[in-house]
Amino acid sequence: MARVRYGARTEAEIQAARTASSKLPDIWSTGVVAVWESDPDAVAAVLPPPLKPAERPLVRANISKVDLPGYPLGAGSVAVAAVHDGQEGWYPLVMPMTHERALIGGREVFGEPKKLGEVVVERDGLVVRASLARHNIAFVEVRGAVDGPLPLPEPTTKTDFYFKFLPAVDGEGFDADPVLVHCVRNEKVRKLEKITGDVVLRESMYDPVADLPVRRVVEITIGEKTTDQRGRVAERVSARALLPYIHQRYDDPAQILDGPPEGSV
Repeated sequence: MARVRYGARTEAEIQAARTASSKLPDIWSTGVVAVWESDPDAVAAVLPPPLKPAERPLVRANISKVDLPGYPLGAGSVAVAAVHDGQEGWYPLVMPMTHERALIGGREVFGEPKKLGEVVVERDGLVVRASLARHNIAFVEVRGAVDGPLPLPEPTTKTDFYFKFLPAVDGEGFDADPVLVHCVRNEKVRKLEKITGDVVLRESMYDPVADLPVRRVVEITIGEKTTDQRGRVAERVSARALLPYIHQRYDDPAQILDGPPEGSV
């Protein structure tokens, strides 16, 4: 009988897949990073407990492209500075990706708020433009000109905070207590340049980052970097406390109750 591809994989096949994923070479991306000071109350309002605001009300937009052979990828995020149990880090609100494959592991394993979207990083000489778009709205755009090289930072470790959860089958809360994930990234940079420019936030009902206004641009850079990541569950969190923020993950919170019409299965 020909192999049934939906059938069970062998232990050898499973182990081979794990081995292959653990031996990936460094993957370098070219990206624009913009950091700005925003309204402290607005930043505090988007943080589910037990996350707390950092000392400065910072917002960060990462907009990157990765020239994978045969599989070019655009990846981005908009995150706010946060603190958990003394650990400083970033809480991403939205992470547009240009391919479904880039969504799956992040959403299902770490709880990352990834969504399909459009990611643009363009450079023409010294002129740079980068943007994140969904539903034909470029809700974040960074524009400017390269203003010279910057010293390369030492390899560093950065932390992102995610909430991993499954909406309940009956539509009431969650199937189990959500968990707060610390995702730790080891980052190396091989090229870094300063950009003089601005950050434009456009109104979008789906990605309302315009509610985090640009009060002062802290820095804009363009560079080449590579990262690896690992995650851990920091703690289980209150379902009741997280539920008011569940809409952050979806364009329409009601979609978690969507199902096939009766009789269609």
